Amino acid sequence: MADLLREYLPILIFFGLAVVLAIILVMSAVIVAVRNPDPEKLSAYECGFNAFDDARMKFDVRFYLVAILFIIFDLEVAFLFPWAVAFQHIGLFGFWSMIVFLGVLTVGFAYEWRKGALEWA
Repeated sequence: MADLLREYLPILIFFGLAVVLAIILVMSAVIVAVRNPDPEKLSAYECGFNAFDDARMKFDVRFYLVAILFIIFDLEVAFLFPWAVAFQHIGLFGFWSMIVFLGVLTVGFAYEWRKGALEWA
């Protein structure tokens, strides 16, 4: 039984250090944080309109378009990491398939840019 507990000792030490570090970071943020919010800090910054307006109000489709573009290019990066790690083993077929993939995404990005989807004004 002692051998079994000895095997779990590194996990318990790691867990204890994680808890202590979390408490230290939260407490340091509470102690050091500046507590003087101004109107600019409390204003709506992400969605472009006040959060306490009517929930049924219409807002621009460009919010959805920017979100979709973010997801597309975020997935592009998610595919690039494993490709870069396995680059030595995939050969020319893997290289050219990724070039085609990036080309398709670049054409799509250029299309969105030309259509003015990235213009906010």
